[in-house]
Amino acid sequence: MSTATQRPTLLLSRVDVERIEDLLDRPQFRSLNTAPLREELERAELIEPGDMPDDVITMNSTALVKVIDDQQQAHEYELTLVYPRDADGSSDKVSILAPVGSALLGLRAGNSIDWPMPGGRSARLHVLSIRYQPEAAGELHR
Repeated sequence: MSTATQRPTLLLSRVDVERIEDLLDRPQFRSLNTAPLREELERAELIEPGDMPDDVITMNSTALVKVIDDQQQAHEYELTLVYPRDADGSSDKVSILAPVGSALLGLRAGNSIDWPMPGGRSARLHVLSIRYQPEAAGELHR
């Protein structure tokens, strides 16, 4: 990535996008600020699940991510990107509707992205590796 404001190309599973769009249309989520997630869905390149490269974060993927906060402190996390129903409050599961979840979707190992966080803060997310991806594991109907 050449500049801090440049956003990497996103690859998204057509099935994931259909499910996320359905989720965003539900009344219980209409009060949330989903504009950043909707923008990411709009700019993404859609591909069939069976054609998904194994280094892309898709729904239910687990990735090792380095988060650098606005004080330049870095922390590594192993995060699994989940739908809200599967976000059980554990620190290793992040909902697609959370700012970090929206930022991770569609990134590839090696990608970084600057993303706004709650409270007016910002963070740089860097994907170190993909530990598990449903499509790569042959689990296309989840």
